[in-house]
Amino acid sequence: MKVLSLLEPWASLVKEKIKCVETRSWKTKYRGELYIHASKRKVTKKDARVNNLVDLLENNEFKYGHIIAKCNLVDCIYMDDEYINTIQKKKFESMCGRYTIGRYAWILDDIEILENPIETKGQLGIWNY
Repeated sequence: MKVLSLLEPWASLVKEKIKCVETRSWKTKYRGELYIHASKRKVTKKDARVNNLVDLLENNEFKYGHIIAKCNLVDCIYMDDEYINTIQKKKFESMCGRYTIGRYAWILDDIEILENPIETKGQLGIWNY
């Protein structure tokens, strides 16, 4: 299965369907089922942005180092002014990513929580489990 590792709280934001767009500096041609892995690496809680994102979550007990959700990667969109303006109208989504010209928006759909998270070490990029 194809997997993408994200730092917390971004992985849990996907799991709870608050974040349905993953922003990246690189594009992908891959489309299809994609599992979301919560990275083992922790971000500092001194970061106000992280604290604001954690406040959006119902459950902030993170499963670091686990595959926690699955979804479908349905599109990869180059960010231009028009796309960024559209996203900025979606308050929570715009808070959850880095939307600047030249980056890419990976569109996630059919997000499901895994009942039994899978413990595993993550990797960079899209990787195979």
